[in-house]
Parts: sequence; structure tokens; C-alpha cells
Amino acid sequence: MKAKSFQELQQIQRKLAEQQKLNADREAARKEAERKAGAEKNLFVRAAGAVQPLRHGRRVELAPQPPAPIPFQQQLDEQRVLQEAISDEFDASTLLDVDDALSFRRPGIGTDVTRKLRKGHWSIQRELDLHGLRREEAREHLAAFIRTAHKEGVRCVRVVHGKGLGSPGKTPVLKSKVQSWLIQKNEVLAFVQARGDEGGAGALVVLLQPSPG
Repeated sequence: MKAKSFQELQQIQRKLAEQQKLNADREAARKEAERKAGAEKNLFVRAAGAVQPLRHGRRVELAPQPPAPIPFQQQLDEQRVLQEAISDEFDASTLLDVDDALSFRRPGIGTDVTRKLRKGHWSIQRELDLHGLRREEAREHLAAFIRTAHKEGVRCVRVVHGKGLGSPGKTPVLKSKVQSWLIQKNEVLAFVQARGDEGGAGALVVLLQPSPG
């Protein structure tokens, strides 16, 4: 199962690379079209030689037709959505540390990080409460919350997903989904179950990557 999970991550990275190559190809095609247009214009001037402009009477100067806009923003939006895509089918169970709280640390992160996270080494700077949200809503809120917090330099946040006592069969479905979604976010370094006074089994304390800015 672990190999399958890494294969799915590799597929996401491969899609990102394909999208970036597509954007680069589009830009190269645009520049090539401009180059050919300039070359054709110069060819005509060389072939026609010196010419005299025709005399015209009064005429109305019309504004030139603006070129069709290149949808750069749309391309950026599509690339951003692809980068932020998180799947409900991703199996996170093989990537969780098998301890009392099923914590997570990204490869290369030592166990001292999760230990410090449990002890409150990093102060919780922001909180997201997903109570009462449907799965799709919770996923979108979580993705936006993590993206914004990381962009603004926040290092430690708490995500409240609830204990599932109000769910059918009292099964904490959202808890496992939140764990899976967080693992798929590159901004997340590690997370642990919150301490009793911070929400216990109904919340996660998440450590984010340092902001590049």
C-alpha cells in the first residue's frame, strides 16, 4: 500500500510537470508566431523596394484592432488548482506513524519534531474548525486555510475535525479524511493529535514549512 501511495504522489507531480511544459510550449509558439510575422513583413519590404505612399484626402483614423489576449491568468489558475488538488482516494494509512495518536512527519523530518509538536514547542497561531461542513466544503476550506497560513508565514495551526460522535455509527470519518488531505499538502511538515486541553482526539496540531518569503 505504501508503494501505491508514493506512486499516486508521483502521478500528481508528473501532472504538474506536464502542465508547466504545456505553458512553456504555448509561450514558445506565441513568440515563434511573432517572429514569423516580423520576418514576412521584412521580406515584403525587401521585395517591393522603395515605394511612395499614395496621396489620400481626408480620412478617419481608426484605432488598431487589439490583439487577442493570451489567457495567462487562466493558465496560472489552472496550474494552481492542479498543484492544490487533494484526493479523497489517497490512502494515508501507510504514511502515518503507528503510535497512540497516528501522527505524521514528512520523510526527512525527525521524531524530535513530532515530540516537540506534542509538547507545545510551537505556539498555535491559527485555527480552522471544520465542524458541520460537508466533505467537499471541508476539503476546500482546509486547502485554502493551509495555503493562506503558509503564505503569511504561519508555522503552527490547529485543525478541528471533531470526534465523529454525531456521525452515523459514531465513526470519525472526517478525521481520517483530514489526515489524508494534510499529507497531500506540500506545505505540511508534520502533525500530531492535539493535547487534551487543545481538543484531544477531535483536533490536529499541524506544523507548516517555513514561508519562502
